[in-house]
Amino acid sequence: QVQLVESGGGLAQAGGSLRLSCVASGRTFSYYNMAWFRQAPGKEREFVVAITSSGAITPYLNSVKERFTIWRDNAKNTLYLQLNSLKPEDTAVYTCAAGLGEYYPFQSDYWGQGTQVTVSS
Repeated sequence: QVQLVESGGGLAQAGGSLRLSCVASGRTFSYYNMAWFRQAPGKEREFVVAITSSGAITPYLNSVKERFTIWRDNAKNTLYLQLNSLKPEDTAVYTCAAGLGEYYPFQSDYWGQGTQVTVSS
């Protein structure tokens, strides 16, 4: 079992920044491919970006390219997502996921509970 706990969400103004974290416990974090997903109100969950166990990064969701950045710190068992130049349409619950299978498309074995990001105009 892998437990994933996200943090860092909150309320931001358009143009602002937030840094999301996802702390993993239970199994060896470095073995897992990790990903961020988001789900806006009334919409389906969408893939944002993933990073493999070796540090390779998939293409970002088009709408967040050059604004969001993913990285991981295996020593801290933590996955990060930096959100810059935030837009109201980035408002969503952001969830991290871990998997040992395919990473693009991402096959998740474990999900976190999510952290709410709300961007005001």
